[in-house]
Amino acid sequence: MPWLPSASRHRFHPERLFRPDSVAVFGAETAEGAIVLANLRAGGFAGAIATLDAGDLAISPQAGAARPDVAPFDVAILAAPLDDPRAVLGGLAARGCFAAIATAMMPGLRDAARASGVRVLGPGSFGLAVPAHGLNATLGHLPVPAGRTALVSQSAALCRAVLDWAGPNGVGFSHIVGIGGNADIGFGLTLDWLARDPATGAILLDIRRLKNPRAFISAARAAARLRPVVALCAGGLLRDSEDETGIGPAAEAAFAAAGRRAGLLVVNHFEDLLAAAETLSRANPLTREPLAIVTTAIAPGEMAADEALRLGVPLHPLPSAIRTALARPLPPELAGQGGALEPLYLGLDSPARCAAAIENLARDPDIGGILAILAPPPLRPSAADDEAWASAIAASARAIKRPLLVAAMGETTAAPLRLRLADAGLPVFATPEQAVHGFHHLLQHRRNRLAARELPPSTVLRLLPDRVAVTRVFAAARRAERLALLQDEAMAVLSAYGVPVVPTRAAASPEDAGAAATMLGFPIALKLRRTEKRGAPSVVLDLADAAAVTRAAARMAAGQAPTHGFLVQRQIRRARELAITLGDDAVFGPVLGFGLGGSAGAILGESVVDLPPLNLPLAQALIARSRFAPLLGAFREFPPANRDAIAETLVRISQLVIDFPEIATLRIDPLFVDGEGVLVGDAGLTLRPRGSRAEFAIPPYPAELEEIWTAGGERLLLRPIRPEDAEAHGAFFQRLAPEDIRYRFFSPMRTLAAEQMARMTQVDYQREIAFIAVRESTGETVGVARLVRELDEGSSEFAIIVQPDMKGKGLATRLMHCLIGWARGQGMTEIVGQILADNAPMLAFVRHLGFSLHRLPGEDDVLEARLAIA
Repeated sequence: MPWLPSASRHRFHPERLFRPDSVAVFGAETAEGAIVLANLRAGGFAGAIATLDAGDLAISPQAGAARPDVAPFDVAILAAPLDDPRAVLGGLAARGCFAAIATAMMPGLRDAARASGVRVLGPGSFGLAVPAHGLNATLGHLPVPAGRTALVSQSAALCRAVLDWAGPNGVGFSHIVGIGGNADIGFGLTLDWLARDPATGAILLDIRRLKNPRAFISAARAAARLRPVVALCAGGLLRDSEDETGIGPAAEAAFAAAGRRAGLLVVNHFEDLLAAAETLSRANPLTREPLAIVTTAIAPGEMAADEALRLGVPLHPLPSAIRTALARPLPPELAGQGGALEPLYLGLDSPARCAAAIENLARDPDIGGILAILAPPPLRPSAADDEAWASAIAASARAIKRPLLVAAMGETTAAPLRLRLADAGLPVFATPEQAVHGFHHLLQHRRNRLAARELPPSTVLRLLPDRVAVTRVFAAARRAERLALLQDEAMAVLSAYGVPVVPTRAAASPEDAGAAATMLGFPIALKLRRTEKRGAPSVVLDLADAAAVTRAAARMAAGQAPTHGFLVQRQIRRARELAITLGDDAVFGPVLGFGLGGSAGAILGESVVDLPPLNLPLAQALIARSRFAPLLGAFREFPPANRDAIAETLVRISQLVIDFPEIATLRIDPLFVDGEGVLVGDAGLTLRPRGSRAEFAIPPYPAELEEIWTAGGERLLLRPIRPEDAEAHGAFFQRLAPEDIRYRFFSPMRTLAAEQMARMTQVDYQREIAFIAVRESTGETVGVARLVRELDEGSSEFAIIVQPDMKGKGLATRLMHCLIGWARGQGMTEIVGQILADNAPMLAFVRHLGFSLHRLPGEDDVLEARLAIA
């Protein structure tokens, strides 16, 4: 079934933008317009090319329509500033053109696009190139070579730089898309198009601004499931600034966290973006991780090995038999000290020896990839020498299934060799370190794909929070005209969500502090009761009796008048001190941070971040990414920390933030952790102004859609699917009748692959929903209904299946009503599905629900069912 219809000219369709039959240039007389027009004519575009002026497009207030003698066209290039964008875009819509590319800068473009229905790339767009379609409507200074890499960038300068680099390096493009100012068409729509384009391999993203981070993450996740997506976001450190609480997240770290959740490969340097393009678009898939290095010179090989170890790339130990058979002998004074990890030295003079080494190493099933380093020889190589090396290595690459990367060092003599190798389709680099970075990108991409396919355990943290208690605390603070909570108030909020806290009491006077200490038990830690979390707190430790507490409180009061009194806490034994924070990123909204607490955290300030919502596997992964994770094992006098308790705490805090989006910041420091569990020692929490709420970049689990429903006297929980349902979903599939499976998947299937299972249970609630029916008595999944919305369309596609013993009980009808209700709430106007013509029960079922049935052209065995939603 085609993704988008192409017949209608009454609204925007991505097909008309990315595969136009006709193009018109507005402002061809300007310098930019002349460049675009020249590139269009030189690019081999087979469609019509027209030039327009303001009179061709402006709508007359009297006539109410654009000039009737202007032929219709699919895409308009706006290369001149517009005095009245609304009038010009309205004129485009009147001519049946709903796609435009604004290379010029112009204010008010977003509002004009919304008013007219015309979708626009820009302003300040580099333009659009689709070489396979002969389209080069760009401000490029060079022809765009065809290939399988797509570049999507907000910077015209970066597009030209990548284009300049691509030719000599043999890289071609399926698309170059200039997002520009991202006023209307952004990364989401573009990524959805590229994800479904069979001619696109790797996708490169250069990002400056995201107007809709939720749509971006949703589209990026969908694209990254199908092909490598690499993202560079410059300016993060430039934009970083801490708020008054000192816990604002770093923009660069927040973007990396969002990219990780979407399955992107996030890089921080332009050269890494180019290296990723070189590797991911050419190298064979990586099935194992260890890297083997062969080199024609000693020092470059050792440089590559060092860089691999710095990046955490595992090196494959080479057996002595391999070295004896393949390596060139070295005198002891030149031999390396790396042992089995030492690169394989081959010498400078034999392409055949290098090719043989590559092919022999590739037979080792434990090797992931091979890096061949070619250093300049003593005598200047001839063209024949270059051809010999290129031919030998290219032949080896064709003969093996492992990724083969090549570093050909130098410029004067090595550049022609690199070009020959690139023409042969190999990922080739100028330095050993660049090549290792290229392999590291392959490794990261493999790990991202494995993480995306990983099926989490069925364990779900059962939360029973006291939301009423939290609401009371927040209401009391607002009545007191405070947005910042006192420490004990913040700790009461955490306790309401099941996070253990140190026993704590507030005291108004030194005498009250002594009495409170007696009730808590000794030793005691005494603090000033306060709201702010910056600076060193006033605290006295190791108070052994009530009198000592009273004296310490009196001294505190003499030093500075306590505005809110004192905080009396039972002092716990020594433990590791961690910190959990919540800050607000300007783009991605709430960001959770995890780092060291106490004085170590104040000095080092290192933390790792992720976006809510978190589940237990995501929380464990966040802990594992921290640089201090090894310290959570047995360390000196400390037993191993209870990492499960830390993960549970992160999940509980994530849920707190989702349930109460009025929370602005949160800091737990210290969070004491030992082998038994965790205890919050201190906390600070601030609220947003009344009426302000957090916007989450990743949609949380829609728990509000859960309901209990009875079928044949049996209670069922109907709810949206979640990743932890993978195991139950697999068991459900095994209970289905073979004929039902054929009807659902249009082919017989015995099992669901892990990747399919992950895709079905790790639902992006931004663009689809799957309701499952779960037996309350056993936890078994007994039915599922799924609805996937089409991009920028009012329609969505459904599928439904229930296990045999649940048929005839109304379950399928109830699940369909759940889908219809969700679609209506999302603003959908139509539900569509495809049904095999011989599936008589399903055809009768959808007719009963009010669907209309239609034959699909050229598909006699499939009917299309459509239901209009009021």
